[in-house]
Amino acid sequence: WWDERVSARFRRNLQPTLTYWSVFFSFGLCIAFLGPTLLDLRCQTQSSLSQITWVFFSQQFCLLLGSCLGGVFKRTLSQSLFALFASSLAISLVFAIIPLCHNVVVLAVVMAVAGLAMGCIDTISNMQLVKIYQKDSAIFLQALHFFVGFGALLSPLIADPFLSDTNCILSNSTANASSNLPHIRKSLVPHHPGNLSHYDLPMKGMVVTRVSYAFWIMALINLPVPIAVFFLLYKERMVPCFNGSSHPLLSADELAMETRPVDKDELSTPVQRPHTAGGHDDFFSCCQSQNFRGASYTYFAVHVTGALVLFMTDGIVGEYSGFVYSYAVEEPLSVVHKVAGYLPSLFWGFITLGRLISIPVSYRMKPATMVFINVVGVLITFLLLLIFSSSVVFLFVGTASLGLFLSSTFPSMLAYTEDILQYKGCATTVLVTGAGIGEMVLQLLVGSIIHDQGSYSFLVCGMIFGCLAFTFYALLVFFHRMYPKPSPELDDASPDKAAVPEDTGQYQR
Repeated sequence: WWDERVSARFRRNLQPTLTYWSVFFSFGLCIAFLGPTLLDLRCQTQSSLSQITWVFFSQQFCLLLGSCLGGVFKRTLSQSLFALFASSLAISLVFAIIPLCHNVVVLAVVMAVAGLAMGCIDTISNMQLVKIYQKDSAIFLQALHFFVGFGALLSPLIADPFLSDTNCILSNSTANASSNLPHIRKSLVPHHPGNLSHYDLPMKGMVVTRVSYAFWIMALINLPVPIAVFFLLYKERMVPCFNGSSHPLLSADELAMETRPVDKDELSTPVQRPHTAGGHDDFFSCCQSQNFRGASYTYFAVHVTGALVLFMTDGIVGEYSGFVYSYAVEEPLSVVHKVAGYLPSLFWGFITLGRLISIPVSYRMKPATMVFINVVGVLITFLLLLIFSSSVVFLFVGTASLGLFLSSTFPSMLAYTEDILQYKGCATTVLVTGAGIGEMVLQLLVGSIIHDQGSYSFLVCGMIFGCLAFTFYALLVFFHRMYPKPSPELDDASPDKAAVPEDTGQYQR
């Protein structure tokens, strides 16, 4: 179901591709465990619920910061791989250290380190796959984001057998608090805590949680990931104490995999010039004035509109996963708490399924078409959710539908925007940063609106964000048509040239 050229390119880059996919599994494993384990961590640190929820903020804020800083470590392939090795190893260490954190401030610092590592993984892995496959990157980006969904599904399943059935701090008020525990735990969906301020659980007493075993199991499961990155470093002869006499496949200071012509299968192909500040810079380098000289207004417009689309769609992912449970248990739906607890899992399950389905679909469909289907599908789903707002059955159907349509938005948008810019702009860094800001900001915004206006505003906000996403996508298509196409002479001379003339894949315009 894919042609021999893409297949040969995949075989040539098999080890780095599998390594980047596995590193994104670490990202997913780390992003989803905090919600279901938060009560046990609160018992472990003997902190109040308002204090422990700051752990969410420290992780999300540092994830955003790590996404901005991740580009600093990708100027050479050596720096990129060492950053991925350190980040994936840091996630295993974080899992191992969390059971030893008996103070909420220490736990927040540890989760901040995890957030930085996750941000670096997010930026570097996306960018390296784009550089390797360029015009053919859409299918591999879909697979990359499938692995983050797979990890996000796996970590709560690992933690579930070790979660406390009753309150994990034994005191005189345990009996009263234990009856509220199932409700509270279901409120702590992946990524975002619910409104917990009105629950008064004991803060002093004997800690009886067994959640430490879950974190140690996740640390062991994640350990093969940094080992895989180390083997890639070893293969490229980038480990100082293991340098051999044979020539490496890639130069340690050049991104040869990302620039090699697709019609050359010989490993002896001369290494092309390294990528410099001309493309795929880090967030801060992208903001330097010398990068703006001679650039048309459409260059900036493509970056901005692409980031705004993901700001909205990733924001929808954050706000929907964070508040669909609260919406379901409130009137008029009044869903039983145990049943409503399945909604976040259903949402993330269909996001993962959608990313799996998108892998073969993305090979036959242009990224621009996939993004269009996604944003229109999100709009229609929210419209139907508003129309059938009193139907519990359609809430579950709409949740699954929304997960499917949102699943492939990020990788398709990344492939589309990079295609417009001929892989010479700062699209990956800007889009990753915009998506991270959207997920953090819109979740806080919707939370305050629901508090003031009621649960129905949850769907209204989603509909507004969907309309804005479609509007920004329409603007992106408009600026795409206005964006100047490179002349053949300049394209042939460019070190960022996407492919040889015969490479007229599915996404050539």
